[in-house]
Amino acid sequence: PHKLVKTLGHFCEYFGEDRPVSVSRELTKLYEETQRGEGTTLIEYYTKKPAKGEIVIIVQGKGK
Repeated sequence: PHKLVKTLGHFCEYFGEDRPVSVSRELTKLYEETQRGEGTTLIEYYTKKPAKGEIVIIVQGKGK
């Protein structure tokens, strides 16, 4: 979780800032949480509220 913001920044750089991303944490546990949005929006969110626990990141494909 301590590399989440940096990783999202890399995704924005390589895939584009408007690519939809889903960040889920603590899957199958009591405090499960999922945030969805553009990479820049999630960077702002996790800068203000650092994530804890196990993280899964899903990036939408490029499309046609």
